[in-house]
Amino acid sequence: MFDRVLIANRGEIALRVIRACKELGVATVAVYSDADRDAAHVTAADEAFRIGPPPAAQSYLDFDAIVDAAKRAGADAIHPGYGFLAENAAFARRCDDEKLAFIGPSARLIEMMGDKVAARNAARKAGMPIVPGTTEPVRSPEEAKRLAKTIGYPLAVKAAAGGGGKGLKVARDAKEVEQAFSLAVKEAATYFKDGTVYLERYLARPKHVEVQVLGDKHGNAVQVGERDCSLQRRHQKLVEETPAMIGDGVRQRLLDAALGLTKTIRYDSAGTIECLVAGDEFFFLEMNTRIQVEHTITEAVFGLDLVKAQIRVAAGESLWFSQGDLAPRGHAIECRINAESPAANFRPSAGRIDAFVPSAGPGIRVDAAAYPGWVIPQEYDSLLAKLIAWGEDREEARRRMLRALGEFVVRGVDTTIPLFDLLLEDERFVRGDYATPDVESFVDRHKERIAAHVAERSSPATAGTVGEKSAEPDKGRTVTVEVNGKRFDVRVFGDGPGSTSARTRAPRFKTPKKIATDGDRVTAPMHGIVADIKIAPGESVRDGQVVAIVEAMKMMNEIVAHREGIVKSVDARVGDTLETGASILTFE
Repeated sequence: MFDRVLIANRGEIALRVIRACKELGVATVAVYSDADRDAAHVTAADEAFRIGPPPAAQSYLDFDAIVDAAKRAGADAIHPGYGFLAENAAFARRCDDEKLAFIGPSARLIEMMGDKVAARNAARKAGMPIVPGTTEPVRSPEEAKRLAKTIGYPLAVKAAAGGGGKGLKVARDAKEVEQAFSLAVKEAATYFKDGTVYLERYLARPKHVEVQVLGDKHGNAVQVGERDCSLQRRHQKLVEETPAMIGDGVRQRLLDAALGLTKTIRYDSAGTIECLVAGDEFFFLEMNTRIQVEHTITEAVFGLDLVKAQIRVAAGESLWFSQGDLAPRGHAIECRINAESPAANFRPSAGRIDAFVPSAGPGIRVDAAAYPGWVIPQEYDSLLAKLIAWGEDREEARRRMLRALGEFVVRGVDTTIPLFDLLLEDERFVRGDYATPDVESFVDRHKERIAAHVAERSSPATAGTVGEKSAEPDKGRTVTVEVNGKRFDVRVFGDGPGSTSARTRAPRFKTPKKIATDGDRVTAPMHGIVADIKIAPGESVRDGQVVAIVEAMKMMNEIVAHREGIVKSVDARVGDTLETGASILTFE
């Protein structure tokens, strides 16, 4: 087993890995950017090292900074969590070169299955059906239009190096191909430094079902059930459950095929094989060569700690159980509590958390790194917490989740909790008869109900609020200092920077107000960075046309014109940081 593991990530997944390491008797090292100095994972680890400024490219994606921190800390392994470097073959090779164990699959497997074109070929060779589409990269919109005549519409343009919905755009007909192709390439290049794309038939209403797999370095492998991840917005998962609401026949064929692929490629870590299920058919979609956000519900029904298993097999252990030893029990549901406003097209809501009171009770698990007084950085994703409910059957899990959602208190920022309150009561969810597009259609149908419920859940907090000075005697406080980039905690007494009284004076974050429509301008609906400008002065713009792309909390947001007109001036440039309400263009 390893002596000391560095976690090259942040947030709740960093905490999750730290906890697994502690149970294994392994020391932990956290890394943090300047935006994360006060993050929960920093204080939870045995040691913590600063790795750079807030932009991920200068901190959490900086190979040199992370390797340097690992060496300074004396770590012998690195766990990448999910996102950031988790599926980066070059980083896995760098770890090998530096004699640091990479807690994940081999660089060869990351490279092969991370390239969606190569992964489709691997699945096809292993006998797993794939969605109709190309098995080679597509180089231009013209080529995409030609191939679409055979593949058919709607057409998905997908990043070959992508995942998590990034670099995926849909063209409903030939007129939309050029825009979808351009946006997919740009998003792929931004997130994965690789603009290669391929094409797939976009299945209009499938279920998104993934199979959890686990392999070791000795050729052993198991499948650990499937999860239904169909409830998404912008191709990002919101609600997951296991077992999936599919027929037993297709379930068994899907599990057998996923295990066959895992064994064929000799997969040697935790991973997931994602598929689309339509009726009695299923198609391979992609493989995620990492631990998934939603691994929690599989753990709930199988009683297996997947993160500890991932660490143990990375240390060279053989699997200590066989397929026959795995027996699921009950049903589990996960809701992702994101700092987003479901009443405002899921607009990111960065800022200060005034109150944070997680749910508790039988069958409830909360994985979170948020706390009262924490300021959510706008540079990273919007996930605040994962709420997991387990029950003896699906209905108990659903009702338990509704109870837990009612208990969960977050004040100061908008969250997705009000949406889940309503979504889990929707008849389609109650029946289990839902598919990938249904969250967005539900939001469209119930905008007023959602807005009213958001307002109701946003009333002033009565518990967990930061702001009242205690009358208790001064018992001292911990102040964090940095010496040569390494974090230390020092206990001090009396008022001053870092004291409770100083913290209570921090200004309360106010969520952005809705911007009134200005007939002469298109304005930014959220704080973010301009990723693309798609118009120029003098151009004619139609109502609903995409005029810019703004990146906010790792999401690409299409900014559309609210009317037609001639562009008088473009008021923002690529790379500009915009505040809510800032002008993007002005009409004549």
